[in-house]
Amino acid sequence: MTRPRRLATSTSPEIAARPTVLLVPLGSTEQHGPHLPLNTDTRIAVAVAERVAARHEDVCVAPALAFGASGEHAGFAGTLSIGQDALELVVLELVRSAGPEWQGIVLVNGHGGNVEALARAAATLRHEGRPVTVWSPCLEGGDTHAGHTETSMLLALDPTCVHLELVEVGNTQPLAELLPALRTGGLAEVTPNGILGDPTSATADDGERLLADLMATLDAAVAELLDQNDAAVESAASAAGAPG
Repeated sequence: MTRPRRLATSTSPEIAARPTVLLVPLGSTEQHGPHLPLNTDTRIAVAVAERVAARHEDVCVAPALAFGASGEHAGFAGTLSIGQDALELVVLELVRSAGPEWQGIVLVNGHGGNVEALARAAATLRHEGRPVTVWSPCLEGGDTHAGHTETSMLLALDPTCVHLELVEVGNTQPLAELLPALRTGGLAEVTPNGILGDPTSATADDGERLLADLMATLDAAVAELLDQNDAAVESAASAAGAPG
């Protein structure tokens, strides 16, 4: 694995030199209980994107969009949210601004509250003929927010940012049972400490395993996109060389 290509530290001629797939990490700035930083979702999205980009020469990682739709976390100190409509508009204009140097754009989403806005934006962009893909994490059996899953991944990525002395159990009811109250009163209605799940069992080893699972699904999506682009290039070359 090599160092990932990063858009922020590349020059314009370097990007223009060859067509590339762009990964755009999207996260949030929202409370993650008393023990995790507010940029937890963003950290995870960036880490997964950069680890996958490091496997492919023709993949580049954009600077992260660190604000998302986090209205359900209102009332917890530090949370900042741009809301669904603003997020949708930001993504629309961001992807519309991308030039032909990008063979495709993958929106690497780290926050569940962003899903609906990203789906709407992607539908519009695809209708306009723009090559955009949305990737969101899906882990079987994982808890929802600031629990075992996210705490383990942060322990793997940067244990210094996890306040283990403040770890405590949150609401461990299934999310489906909590959704009605969550939709009307936000997270504060269902969990006073801001945690959905049990982070007390989190380990760095589990975090590395979970990150590897996420990387595998994103890598598969990126590889499929690269294969499609290679096939399109070969088809264009064959058509150009065909006798008239």
